[in-house]
Amino acid sequence: MNPAHLHNRTDHDFLEANRRFYDLLWTDAHVVEPERFNTWPLVCSLVSLSGSQLEVAPGLRPRLPLKKTCFVDISETAIAKLRARGANAVSGLVSSLPFPDGMFDLVCALDIVEHVDDDDGALAELSRVAAIGATFLLSVPLHPSQWTAFDDFVGHRRRYETECLLTKLKEHGYTVEQSAVYGMKPKSSRLLDTGMWFLTHRRKKAMWWYNHVFMPLGLLFQKKLALFPRMIDTESVSEILLVCRKVGKAAESGQLTEE
Repeated sequence: MNPAHLHNRTDHDFLEANRRFYDLLWTDAHVVEPERFNTWPLVCSLVSLSGSQLEVAPGLRPRLPLKKTCFVDISETAIAKLRARGANAVSGLVSSLPFPDGMFDLVCALDIVEHVDDDDGALAELSRVAAIGATFLLSVPLHPSQWTAFDDFVGHRRRYETECLLTKLKEHGYTVEQSAVYGMKPKSSRLLDTGMWFLTHRRKKAMWWYNHVFMPLGLLFQKKLALFPRMIDTESVSEILLVCRKVGKAAESGQLTEE
């Protein structure tokens, strides 16, 4: 289970902690083009079929194309830098998206729902703005038993058990079509501890190393994204990427209905 002290903090506490953390993180950072991530081949195949697309909380690491996507983020620093690159970026929360129902054919929310207290509310909003038949890209960390200080540091609210995650997605009208092992977090606990200390106590120096050394190395050595049909075996997977399809909301009878 997650540390007990997390349950004594309100959603507002987590929101402000996340906002402060990412505003500081992005201050000395730059936008990394989506073409540089291992998600790009997948994105290209989806964008070619998409009429309108949304990415929520990209920070300065967007995965969808800068020129053809609506971006929503809580960090004003990230929004300003995305706009400077020609992107359509607005301030907003995943729990209250500033768009009408069924507006998007492709919705991307990577590393976000684990940060909010009401993840059902976030998933409901992401479903609301997605059209029937839309593709939904989602990534989340798995296995509460793998909780570490790093989860606290980056503002995670939870890790997911696989069956619980699948149930939530079904309740919000999604089926899982493909999945893949995901994430760029170093496996070395010593390296993570060192990085967290420097980000806390020597932020400017830490960000220089992150932007000029660790991020480029991470991009250079990232593995090709290996997608498999439906849900992979997640026993030894710390973070997962899901390609979902919106088919409708789950009714009480267990049947799926269009909105």
